[in-house]
Amino acid sequence: MAHWTTADMPRQHGRSAVITGTGGLGLEDALELARAGGEVIIAGRNPQKGADAVAKIRAQVPAANVRFEVLDLASLASVADFAARLRSQRDSLDLLVNNAAVMVPPTRQETSDGLELQFGTNYLGHFALTAHLLPLLRKGQQPRVITLSSVASRDGKLAFDDLQETTRYVPMRAYSQSKLACLMFALELQRRSDAGRWGITSIAAHPGISRTDLLHNAPGRWSLVGVVRSLLWFLFQPASQGALPTLFAATSPDAAPGAYYGPHKLREMRGYPAPAAIPPQAQDRAAAERLWRVSEQLSGITFADVARLGPTLTV
Repeated sequence: MAHWTTADMPRQHGRSAVITGTGGLGLEDALELARAGGEVIIAGRNPQKGADAVAKIRAQVPAANVRFEVLDLASLASVADFAARLRSQRDSLDLLVNNAAVMVPPTRQETSDGLELQFGTNYLGHFALTAHLLPLLRKGQQPRVITLSSVASRDGKLAFDDLQETTRYVPMRAYSQSKLACLMFALELQRRSDAGRWGITSIAAHPGISRTDLLHNAPGRWSLVGVVRSLLWFLFQPASQGALPTLFAATSPDAAPGAYYGPHKLREMRGYPAPAAIPPQAQDRAAAERLWRVSEQLSGITFADVARLGPTLTV
């Protein structure tokens, strides 16, 4: 694994991928998977940004098999609609990259379903998306689900008494909770895939500290974190480097089921893909099972039921 790069990626001909997010890490993931010959569906809420992402990829890979589909992770109805379209178009899916995120909006915001925006978008939207696409993934070729966490998960805590931050909203605390939930979901998905013989490999990854627009988009360019991102840009590794742990998890035959990957140096803030340290709270299986139950209640979809159905599932 030493200094793994995209030059080490296996060819992706014949493999299909859905990647959430139209910019930053998601764009880099889509570009490299398309360059390797895969079929790539970029999913995001902004059609113009989606069209721009497709154009950027085709500018570098003219023969790229890439397209955009509308998906708003902050709307469970949009997640269901997106999955229904895919199930009507295809019989299988090989790779799902749960990448898109919002980060530290300064004031508490809600999804269309009344959930705190970061929890609802970063975590629950991807939880529901994975469930809806489970029938397609189960028919895929060595299917994988890659879920993006963050170094912020180290400070995360699941506040089951107030998961939606209704009592007192603290932006970074809510973000850390959402990314801890993503990591715990990835680990629990592997355990349930093994137990249910779903045949799906679930892996978590994080990009370290990377130069994307995430810190500009939600808190704002002139917020404290936005200014740090702008003025101290040299502390952040390029998005193309930050995407490597995800691409390793998504494509390498050496990526282990139920593992977690991130950059290899400076406390996992930059470098090449390597096994990442799993925070102790992410290893709490009782909490993971409780989170799963709560997530099924909030999303209205149950994995065990979906796993028994085929790709024409309607939920």
